[in-house]
Amino acid sequence: MQRSDALRAAPSATPPVMPPAVDPSRSAPGSFGAGRPPTIELEPPEPRGRRWRRSFWSEAWRWLLVGALFLGGAAIVIVGGLLAAIYWQARTDQARPADAIVVLGTAQWNGRPGPTLQARLDHGLALYRAGLAPEIIVTGGRQPGDQFTEAEAGRDYLIGQGVDPAAIRLENEGHDSWQSMQGVAAMLADSPHRSAVLVSDGFHLLRLKLMARDLGLTAWASPVVDSPIRPGGPVEFSYAIREVGGILAHVLGLG
Repeated sequence: MQRSDALRAAPSATPPVMPPAVDPSRSAPGSFGAGRPPTIELEPPEPRGRRWRRSFWSEAWRWLLVGALFLGGAAIVIVGGLLAAIYWQARTDQARPADAIVVLGTAQWNGRPGPTLQARLDHGLALYRAGLAPEIIVTGGRQPGDQFTEAEAGRDYLIGQGVDPAAIRLENEGHDSWQSMQGVAAMLADSPHRSAVLVSDGFHLLRLKLMARDLGLTAWASPVVDSPIRPGGPVEFSYAIREVGGILAHVLGLG
């Protein structure tokens, strides 16, 4: 009885729990392979020459882009500044006493001034009658197919308005503004002050003043009031844009 009671009282033995077998062919968590260190495939290094060329062209394109943006901004500033100066001069009358009143030529029709030239001549005549200068210089040569020069048409018109022919001088060789201003400068070489009041459409005056300055003249500008090319319209704007190119060409010595 004692033995069976002892066996009955003794706790039953629990068989040991064995850890699960590890399959070496399966990856453990966080591993890269079947128990083997990960294999990293490395690309072959890029040749030094190719790497340098790629870096050079990348930097070159960057600097080209920066340069293009800078030049574009500078062009906008220059064109905008010139347009503002052209418009300001076109609306500023600087008429005052001078050695001569210079009327810049433009289209004439068989000896008769066209509407724009007539407006310029009328404005110059008003300044002459106001006593601002003892003479009027009319400019402009003969265009292909014309029988008269622009200066001759201007002279005849002024005589018809009662101006003494002795008070009119002709510069009738110039075929553009620069040539005409060179002729005017030569005519005023012996004048007391080498000064002139320039008469033309307003958009034209800034370039004329720059030319006069370069030729050693003291010049003031007086814009035509009743020209067919009205201030503020699209026609004036188109002429002002053209003047921007003319001014840049003159300053750079291209024309």
